[in-house]
Amino acid sequence: MKTRWPVRLFLLGLTAGLLAFALFAYWALAPMRLSATPLDFSVKPGSTARAAAAQIRTQGADLSPRLFYWLARLSGQGTQLKAGSYEIEQGTSPWQLLQKMARGDQSLLAVTVPEGWTFAQFLQALNMAPGLDHDAAGMSDAQIMQRIGAPPNMPPEGWFFPDTYLYARNSLELTVLKRAYHAMQRQLTSAWDAREPGLPLQTPYQALILASVVEKETGSPSDRSKIAGVFINRLRNGMPLQSDPTVIYALGTRYTGALTRKNLQTDSPFNTYVHAGLPPTPIALPGDAALQAVLHPAATRALYFVARGDGSSAFSDTLAEHNAAVDRYILKRTP
Repeated sequence: MKTRWPVRLFLLGLTAGLLAFALFAYWALAPMRLSATPLDFSVKPGSTARAAAAQIRTQGADLSPRLFYWLARLSGQGTQLKAGSYEIEQGTSPWQLLQKMARGDQSLLAVTVPEGWTFAQFLQALNMAPGLDHDAAGMSDAQIMQRIGAPPNMPPEGWFFPDTYLYARNSLELTVLKRAYHAMQRQLTSAWDAREPGLPLQTPYQALILASVVEKETGSPSDRSKIAGVFINRLRNGMPLQSDPTVIYALGTRYTGALTRKNLQTDSPFNTYVHAGLPPTPIALPGDAALQAVLHPAATRALYFVARGDGSSAFSDTLAEHNAAVDRYILKRTP
């Protein structure tokens, strides 16, 4: 009878161990109860599994820091948790949460910069974007450009590629700006290297400037390369670009929504009615399509275009044809 006690104790311990393991496995694989869905939380650099779980618990997840610590330790992932921002969806188990944190599968926020925005609009969007550390707040344009590594005295307008930028919560505003800046550098370099020969553009920066004008002038994408062709022809012939968006940019906050004859006489280097050639800087953030249009313009003899009122443009080779188009589409005069 005495020899059976060790066996019984062993079996009892084995049963208890198996039961504990089953309960632990059930806990690890069962969905957590959440106070909100999705539940956002952040893991600080160097956080242990226990500390991370304690923080997650305070955010509203029914998660035991002690059990989560043992789950991470037994799985060998206790030292692999990556700092960052995460989301817990309804139905997520502690095991799934651990895998997410070990992979660094962070929840990302986004800020979208449309083609044709100005640098000021980009900054405003960043200032309103949730989850960003606004470290650029209060900086001058020159200070921002210096911090992102741009050459001295480079104006910011035009140098940021319009796109959707994803970022983790608590990312730096300057980091997003730097990504957009480098993205434009890559796009411009690639487009310039593949440009058509014989264009009246001497530098990539001149291409960027003209692309910004084309971006603002284009209502219908199908007209983009032809609008670029008109401006290329005007530059070749020494004609002023006579682009309304350059005047609007020059006016800034003085623009009331409609250009007047007086506006077209504004004394500004950006006014391409008064000054021949390109404006001194871009007037907006051009997209890749505008860059491609400028560096691969449509073969056309047109020197003029006017908006039809439906987003598209009417193109003319001569001033007489252009005046007739203005009568028809702007002044609404019938022949």
